[in-house]
Amino acid sequence: MAKQWCVLRVASNRESQVRDALDRRIKIEGLDETISRVLVPTERRPDPRGRRGSEKKYVERKLYPGYVFLEMDLEDDGRVTEEAWFLIRETNGVGDFIGAGGKPTPMSFGDAEKMLMQVEKAKEGTTVSVEFKKGDAVKIKEGAFENFEGEVDEMLGDKGLVRVIVTIFGRSTPVELEYWQIEKA
Repeated sequence: MAKQWCVLRVASNRESQVRDALDRRIKIEGLDETISRVLVPTERRPDPRGRRGSEKKYVERKLYPGYVFLEMDLEDDGRVTEEAWFLIRETNGVGDFIGAGGKPTPMSFGDAEKMLMQVEKAKEGTTVSVEFKKGDAVKIKEGAFENFEGEVDEMLGDKGLVRVIVTIFGRSTPVELEYWQIEKA
């Protein structure tokens, strides 16, 4: 059995608590060999509410709110081992795996590498590069303008935001969003 990265849905704003609880329970149950890593990828970004002229403040932001990543062994048929499944399901705040038919869908090698690279960049204190540029067509996937489509107008790196132009009631309106709130259309 080779280790694979799987994505676990968890209660919003409880990612760190779930990670800590899973880490504790994995050690207690002796499942370190089955579940080798539990991650909540974060990055350190300038506080968008920071005052001008004052000392720059930073905040830790989750790269994937509502998700915890597990590097673990799966059975040959793609299922989680019974002991690991019981441990995960009995942890407060845990939803289910991303997948179908009770089987988690492992992340592709490329997606896992990208996620791990983001974690490493965050440890180094560098900002995560955003895959959007001026003129890109995007769809807003979260927030007050969910399902609106627009065009990237500007990257606001100092604030960690993206300005998107959306059409509301026939007028072009700039909206500032977190980069994870949008996806390429």
